[in-house]
Amino acid sequence: MAAARKDCVRLTLGEPDFATPEPICKAALESVFSGDTHYIENNGSRELLGRVAQFEKNKNGLGYEADEIILTAGATEALFVSLLGILNPGDEVIIPIPAFVLYEEIVRLARGVPVHMDTSSDCFQIKGDKLESLITDRTKAVILNSPNNPTGCVYGEESLSAVYKAVKGRDIFVICDDVYKALCYTDDYHSFAENRDLKEQILVVQSFSKPYAMTGWRMGYLMADHSVKERLELVHQFDIVSTPAMFQKACMAALETDPSYMLTEYKARRDYLISRLRDAGMELTVPEGAFYAFPDISKYRMDSMTFARHLLDEAGVAVTPGAAFGSDRHVRISYCCSMKAISEGMDRLEQFLSSL
Repeated sequence: MAAARKDCVRLTLGEPDFATPEPICKAALESVFSGDTHYIENNGSRELLGRVAQFEKNKNGLGYEADEIILTAGATEALFVSLLGILNPGDEVIIPIPAFVLYEEIVRLARGVPVHMDTSSDCFQIKGDKLESLITDRTKAVILNSPNNPTGCVYGEESLSAVYKAVKGRDIFVICDDVYKALCYTDDYHSFAENRDLKEQILVVQSFSKPYAMTGWRMGYLMADHSVKERLELVHQFDIVSTPAMFQKACMAALETDPSYMLTEYKARRDYLISRLRDAGMELTVPEGAFYAFPDISKYRMDSMTFARHLLDEAGVAVTPGAAFGSDRHVRISYCCSMKAISEGMDRLEQFLSSL
């Protein structure tokens, strides 16, 4: 529908508008012309695996060895490998919602059962009593996405502690989808993966896509304790064999690239967007990471699809209905586009809201 309107302002997709940094592109070209066009080891080149292990240790304090890492076709394949590898038919996976739509679909493809935990009334944080009430003898995993898509929220100490207490001593995995970790606007960020005493229960999903504007490269990685990773790598091997040979050195270059200028720009856009949304009378929880805002639209007495359709038809602004993420009371607004587009979109949105 948005594509049919030439004058449409699209605030939908979560894709950085920055170009992939030049050193990364150069490394890929040099790799191709030096002959890196053949099969590599299933889990990725040993040099890149070593670089990832060192990066995670130095940058994030995570102690994974090179042989506990699998290079994947983006974070999406890492999620597939994780869930296909750990789930038996009928196993349950607790998904705090609002949530990225792929989680539920991958769980179903793996013959698992998605179990929703609504966080919308708790400022998108996790409450221990709610989590405990959903755990059964079939619970196999909890998925944590922080910073979160679509809310932009970061799980605080109380949320992380609630998950820790719920899974400690139980045969439950925690899948940490930390792909927006580098796009965080608070210094008080902690990943659940920092709980090293639970290392055998933790699977960490990461991606080069968001922090380095490499969405089209489809490169990510999965980190897991060696005993678990030995089994998961079989799923990866039979799934895609390996990631592209020429992208190994590109990813090495990415790990040496400082993308902080993108974060600075995203924060400026976020601050501007929040100000405009509040001036227009919309209520929202301030996003502390990623590049999404998730305002509440319930006072306009429309479900999210109806609101999004009217906004598109009447104002030429495209947003994503919150129903796609499990919350029909919200819409997602992406600010990983130009400030000009955001400004124009907010002008139109404000005019649209004043007409309701």
